[in-house]
Amino acid sequence: MDVTKWTTIKKIKSNEIQLVEDMVVVEYPLTIFLNDIELITLLATPRSLKELTVGFLLSEGFIDGMDEIKSIKLYENEGCIYVNSIKDKEIRIKLKGKRTITSGCGKGTSFYNVLDTFKDNKVQSHTTIKKEVIINLTREFNGISELFQKTGGVHCVALCDENNIVFFEEDIGRHNALDKVFGRGHMEKIDFRDKFILTTGRVSSEILIKAAKRQIFLVASRSAPTQLSVDLAKELGICLVGFVRGDKMNIYSSFDRVII
Repeated sequence: MDVTKWTTIKKIKSNEIQLVEDMVVVEYPLTIFLNDIELITLLATPRSLKELTVGFLLSEGFIDGMDEIKSIKLYENEGCIYVNSIKDKEIRIKLKGKRTITSGCGKGTSFYNVLDTFKDNKVQSHTTIKKEVIINLTREFNGISELFQKTGGVHCVALCDENNIVFFEEDIGRHNALDKVFGRGHMEKIDFRDKFILTTGRVSSEILIKAAKRQIFLVASRSAPTQLSVDLAKELGICLVGFVRGDKMNIYSSFDRVII
């Protein structure tokens, strides 16, 4: 499925006006069914949809691991994906018949209470990383997304180790992009404990919770964090870095994780 479409726009620059063809990113509704219960409709970029679904279900606690999934069937033309798991949880029954439409850029996708996750998800890792590694991988990261360069309409997320970008995903929603990365990691049985996240989007509390659930030790963005995400990072033991641009960055928590 195409992830971009061409559209005619009126382009204005100073006093010059032109009708030109411009590329825009596709917004695709994906409805997730879990054991035949309609769970949620995510508005997403139509790429890595199985990874998005797995990451979302794990992030939100609908499943606890890949071993619970019996089957995943994607019907791309219909905009539906069906997941069968080996057991049901009470929350799934409570949500039966409820339908949320979200692009995964705000709080709309969160089914859990952030405050309830503090103690259970504190990061145990003591991994450190050199400042130059963050700077160099961010520079590489910023140049990867052809979709962003063509449309300017997506968020990007990368899962990294100290040497490489391991996985890269993009989506109209920053939470969707993160869930795609985590979903792919779970599907490929990646050990997240020595990995960190690079993102283009604002770092909110939900981003921190998703990272903590995988024992991610550092989250870095070229954008800003929120006040609650800073507080959460301190509570959860995650090194939170913002405004990574050029050779500059702001470190908000776990200062000793980044070696200057």
